[in-house]
Amino acid sequence: MDLKSSSSHSKDLTDPVNDLSARISKTKTTEEKSKFSFIGFFHRIFKRQKNYYPRTIKIGKSTTLSTGGTKFPVNAVCNTKYNILTFVPLVLFQEFKFFINLYFLFVATCQFIPEIRIGDPITYWGPLGFVLFVTLIKEAVDDIVRLWRDKEINNQKYNRMCRNGNTVIRSKSIKVGDLIMIEKDKRIPADVVLIKTTEKAGACFVRTDQLDGETDWKLRLAIPFTQNLAEDSDLFDLDCEIYAENPKKDIHAFIGTYKIVESDGKIIDGSLSVENVLWANTVLASGTAIGLVIYTGRETRSVMNANQPKSKVGLVDLEVNNLTKILCMFVVGLAAVMLLMKGFDTYWYRYLMRFILIFSYIIPISLRVNLDMAKLYYAWSISRDKHIPDTKVRSLTISEELGRISYLLSDKTGTLTKNEMKFKKVSAFGGNFTEITTHLETAYSLNQANIHPIILNIKTTVEAIALCHNVTPIEENEKIVYQAASPDEIALVEWTEKVGIKLASRDLNSMELELYNGDRKKFDILHLFPFTSETKRMGIIVRDDETKEVSFLMKGADTVMSQMVQYNDWLEEECSNMAREGLRTLVVARKILSPEQLADFETQFHTAKMSLTDRNQHIAAVLRRLETDLQLLCLTGVEDSLQDQVTTSLELLRNAGIKVWMLTGDKLETAICIAKSSGLFSKTDNIHVFGNVQNRRQARTELDKFKKMNNVALVMQGSSLDICLRYFEAEVAGLVCECSAVVCCRCSPEQKAQIVNLLKRYKKPARIAAIGDGGNDVSMIQAAHAGIGIDAKEGKQASLAADFSITQFHHICRLFLVHGRFCYKRSCSLSQFVIHRGLILSVIQAIFSWMFFFVSFSFYPGVLLVGYATAYTMFPVFSLVLDRDITSAEALLFPQMYGVLRKGRSLSIKTFCIWLMISLYQGTVVMCGSYVGVYDNNFVELMATSFTALVITELIMVALTIHKWHWAMYLSQALSLICFMGSMLYFNEYFNLKFITSSNFLLRTSLIILLACLPLYIIKVTRRALSASTSYNQIY
Repeated sequence: MDLKSSSSHSKDLTDPVNDLSARISKTKTTEEKSKFSFIGFFHRIFKRQKNYYPRTIKIGKSTTLSTGGTKFPVNAVCNTKYNILTFVPLVLFQEFKFFINLYFLFVATCQFIPEIRIGDPITYWGPLGFVLFVTLIKEAVDDIVRLWRDKEINNQKYNRMCRNGNTVIRSKSIKVGDLIMIEKDKRIPADVVLIKTTEKAGACFVRTDQLDGETDWKLRLAIPFTQNLAEDSDLFDLDCEIYAENPKKDIHAFIGTYKIVESDGKIIDGSLSVENVLWANTVLASGTAIGLVIYTGRETRSVMNANQPKSKVGLVDLEVNNLTKILCMFVVGLAAVMLLMKGFDTYWYRYLMRFILIFSYIIPISLRVNLDMAKLYYAWSISRDKHIPDTKVRSLTISEELGRISYLLSDKTGTLTKNEMKFKKVSAFGGNFTEITTHLETAYSLNQANIHPIILNIKTTVEAIALCHNVTPIEENEKIVYQAASPDEIALVEWTEKVGIKLASRDLNSMELELYNGDRKKFDILHLFPFTSETKRMGIIVRDDETKEVSFLMKGADTVMSQMVQYNDWLEEECSNMAREGLRTLVVARKILSPEQLADFETQFHTAKMSLTDRNQHIAAVLRRLETDLQLLCLTGVEDSLQDQVTTSLELLRNAGIKVWMLTGDKLETAICIAKSSGLFSKTDNIHVFGNVQNRRQARTELDKFKKMNNVALVMQGSSLDICLRYFEAEVAGLVCECSAVVCCRCSPEQKAQIVNLLKRYKKPARIAAIGDGGNDVSMIQAAHAGIGIDAKEGKQASLAADFSITQFHHICRLFLVHGRFCYKRSCSLSQFVIHRGLILSVIQAIFSWMFFFVSFSFYPGVLLVGYATAYTMFPVFSLVLDRDITSAEALLFPQMYGVLRKGRSLSIKTFCIWLMISLYQGTVVMCGSYVGVYDNNFVELMATSFTALVITELIMVALTIHKWHWAMYLSQALSLICFMGSMLYFNEYFNLKFITSSNFLLRTSLIILLACLPLYIIKVTRRALSASTSYNQIY
């Protein structure tokens, strides 16, 4: 039966094509709002209510359907932002949120009022229309691309199972209650419960990298009863009911149950968890699967987790926005001054508005468009840099932030280290195992009664390591490779293989170990408890197929396991010893279960799993009763080697004035060891380990002790940090920010983000960067001003969530010191020149009005003003994004120069005032120089002389600013000059051909340009010489 999302859900339906029976029931928990409410009508249009309900789906013989009148969302993917009706209104709404656009809309609209109209309306509507046109085209192209992608996904075809045969159905037509067949390497179109698979034992693998960023394959399990059906068509003879909880965002949890009534009346029930579900947009990696659709469309996990993070605004954008507001006040102030000089009359407000309109060119409407285009170029140049291959820019708006970083917060594992685990050591009873292979050969060749206790312990320990994991051997290219979520587990299994116990095979119910002599030993898997970041441990219950002995095996972090194992006097000391060597430690333990203990546990565990409310808490309570009095077997140590060039990179960052903090979940000793070996702690640092505090008084004592220290590198545990921040947040922020380096160990993902936000609050406007490689770093990366993700082997979640994605830690140096510098300096130059272009024009206009008795009309015609802002100067000014004040090699060779950028001197109130003075000087020279010698106040000659001098002065100023010429700069200058000269010939009403070809015009224009530019050229040459000398002295 096809379950239709319409009002017909309230009636009993029979589908002649599909006799699959489905009954879906939902319980509404909220009252219905009035459908005829005027406000409610618009509320439903503009803000769709998202009420989610659980559902019960019955498959088999029944042909009834009851949904309580509610609808399920369609399964169509829709990532477009607009439709035909909303496109223009929404884009315009987004654009006019910007102050500068709203200001120009006001100015342009004033041109419709005859009393205050200034010149040709095209002068004002032209630039505004150009900006809006560019934005509309960009948004339209982006949305069309999204539409094409959506159509491609929505039209993918799948087989829907029916009693009378399968039918082909498009992805967008799939509905809740459908049984669909999914083939290998195909996208899962909706959230489905795994009913049956062609893989043995009812297990299949899915690739979830597009959902959670993790590249390891996930094992999923079919319902045992339906998996054992002989034929797929037998599904239609069942009396089966499946319950699914209301849709939620959590992709790592699911609560459901199934109940099957057999022909003899026997009831088989069981729980459903995330292991039984295939989420939409994952990919089936093995076999062919049959799934029952439980969630579609916006109720799928992938859509519910598709919320876009808040867009970040760079400091340069904030500074430009502030300058724009200053310019607005300057316009009003200048207009008021002109009005005061003119004198008040009856219609003074008209003249005020006219002066405001005349001077509106001071505020550059094209500035944001120029900066947006520059940011696209920055992203392109970063991604094309062969020195940092595969670098991706995912956030186009904050490239300049890379040039002003003060703090870099870094993860450890997979970021400073390679996350390539190598087994190094195993310790038991306070000593290290040696000659393990020989002892294992002895153990397996003798009867258990004749084995020496130490050798028996070695055998038990290695078997436990070989069994307690979630590793699956997979055949790829005729070779066996291990598939697991954690590289630690693979390292342990590879080690057991080296010493003589190999993981030969594994399925849902059993595991086989191949011994050194080729014999195989089989174990039945009774229960598996996967590792989570909350529990920090994993466990498994296995039964020896030969002896029938049942063992509960566990491994996990020492902080957790030390509370569960029997008393011992060596574990804590050995953990510290291994941590000082920089090894990652895991404690392995076991517990032999009697048949009675196993039966009692399984009864309680089944009850807990069948809970529909607080299931996880019930399961955890049952496991806690099992996780007691464990026999401690061993402590393992694996090594995670440092990333290439990490030591030199950290030194380079330190010399650039960037403080690097390491935030890790590892234990204190391991973190200190890595900090020393990586060079995070310099040789001159005094390392201070902050005491483990439990209350406010202890925190106060430790802080007082810490205050007295100088030149400190701080090591602090996450629990102590929580206590200190709770009572002394401001003081802690001030103290830790003075440290040369900081290491925070045992740090949770939430604490990492909390530290980022702490720095953002108390070190404003310092820019904070964060770098990590795992899912536990995402919150920190998204909270930082600039988030950098490393494309890791174990997953892409951090990389996908970051603003910038790199493949190696040392690439961050070039990203900051080279690209960060170039992006920041170029945006500053571009912003200043766009502002200067408007300022000098307004100065000329003000002087013109003053010379001619405070007239309130535009000096230059609208077409020339539009040409000045576009064809005559736009390309040379924009070509500044190609400029480089130093080479890439120099930026890396002298990292001390990076520190100057953090002070923000390239774009500040001081630089604004300098450019204001330059504009006042050049505008005065151009206007007064043009006026002198004009015969009989010839307006056309005055306009032609001043405008020509204005355009060429602007081009020369761009040329004087350039440090290193690029061929595109030459081209832009030449094209602008040709365009301007062509305009002079074409607009003969503004440029008298006889006059502009006369020697008088050429001489006067040349003198004006020379007088306007030469003093500034001399000042700039002098400043560069002095600046170079000062920079040299600072570096050396």
